[in-house]
Amino acid sequence: MKATILNHAHPSIMEARYIEEIKKMTPQQRFEKLMAIIEISYLLNTVKKQ
Repeated sequence: MKATILNHAHPSIMEARYIEEIKKMTPQQRFEKLMAIIEISYLLNTVKKQ
């Protein structure tokens, strides 16, 4: 699959792209990505809602 700039496609194509991207990552990169997702999730849950 070739890389695309926009992330707009059928969900099954996006899932395949995501799985391919994850398989190419090292365990350290996977861990860093997971930690970034957890950090963003925490920030979104703790932000003061106006």
